[in-house]
Amino acid sequence: MILDLILVVLIIFLLLILSMVWPPDSPWSPWWRTSDDAIRKALKLAKVKSSDVVYDLGSGDGRSLVIAAKEFNTKSIGIEIDPLRFYISKLLIMFSGLGERIVVRRENFLKSDFSDASVIFVYLVPNALKRLRPKFLELKKGTRIVSIKYEMDLPVIKSVAFKNKYRIILYRTP
Repeated sequence: MILDLILVVLIIFLLLILSMVWPPDSPWSPWWRTSDDAIRKALKLAKVKSSDVVYDLGSGDGRSLVIAAKEFNTKSIGIEIDPLRFYISKLLIMFSGLGERIVVRRENFLKSDFSDASVIFVYLVPNALKRLRPKFLELKKGTRIVSIKYEMDLPVIKSVAFKNKYRIILYRTP
């Protein structure tokens, strides 16, 4: 029993380490944490306001949702398929006291409906962004999409450097 528990913990630890060095052209999303500063900069770049509905596709631990709801007074919706990340985000949201303004759905964002979004936040690998492009083109005109690090085939509205590490790119649907 103890050995089984140690093995499970070791496997989870190794998967977390592997997800931090995941190749950017992989079809699977790594678990790269976005700093709170980068989240704030991205939301400011998108000019998020209280009337916005902010989605985070691949919302991970839900910090971007909490920051959007707490600091920008938005309704925030996360879509996360990974059960571990999903439950971690549920706990973070519960402890934040913002559960009435934040929803996290455990589902595949490629099959999700996020047509009510006015802002979409993503930190996804290029393959995932490429697969999402058709869904982005179906969104209402003027929906803002802010991407951390990776570009996609949409017209760039503005791009800013973040601490000389990577770029934050703003798009607007045609």
